Amino acid sequence: MAKPATKDVSLLERTAQVFVPQPCYDEFFVKFNFLDVNCQKVVLSKCLGYGIILGAVLVKLPQIIKILQAKSAKGISFISVLFELIAVSATTAYGFAMGFPFSSYGEGIFLVLQTTVIVYLVLYYTNQKSGAVIFVLIYTLCMAYLLSPIVSTQMLALFQSINIIVVILSKMIQAVTNFRNGSTGQISVITVTMLFTGSLARIFTSQQETGDSLIILSYVVASLCNGIILAQVLYYWNKKSKED
Repeated sequence: MAKPATKDVSLLERTAQVFVPQPCYDEFFVKFNFLDVNCQKVVLSKCLGYGIILGAVLVKLPQIIKILQAKSAKGISFISVLFELIAVSATTAYGFAMGFPFSSYGEGIFLVLQTTVIVYLVLYYTNQKSGAVIFVLIYTLCMAYLLSPIVSTQMLALFQSINIIVVILSKMIQAVTNFRNGSTGQISVITVTMLFTGSLARIFTSQQETGDSLIILSYVVASLCNGIILAQVLYYWNKKSKED
């Protein structure tokens, strides 16, 4: 009867160490030193990281649903969404190649999938159905290449550096589109809010788990840009487009 109990404890420990890695696990649960500031930061970072990943599973679903319900991608800039897809693809590939903890970049996988769907829908609802299919095929091949061992980490680091400019372009193009339309169209306030809070949290988790200045800077920039889009969504709330 003792063996099953040991296995249960071992499984429990392994599960706990996902959020409380060594040596903090021993510090908390062996020495009972819950006041260790460094370990508190590590645990907070892990919990935030996995929380962001969990949120990313559905973060863009409200945006996708809104487009499908309206059968329109009005107000959503194709170039902006495309740049956003490039940015999240670069960050995900870079994090994977550098061997960073999954909790520090895992949401990128779900953001990539959902942003790809949004790009497809934008093309689809602007009467470019064949172009939408071709895009998905080409993008899938490009992402497979970036995640393969063929690509050097130096190239991905360069890609990540350029990524900061891409993030700015992505959000500013959308911001200008919103300003010109006098409306945020089919942009989902839930999605924008989650992206803004997620990028803010990622500044802290990136400092704790990667210490990579490129990653940290990219999330600082993303937070500022997402904040601008969120401010526009709130400002134009229930306002009609100048075109209406």
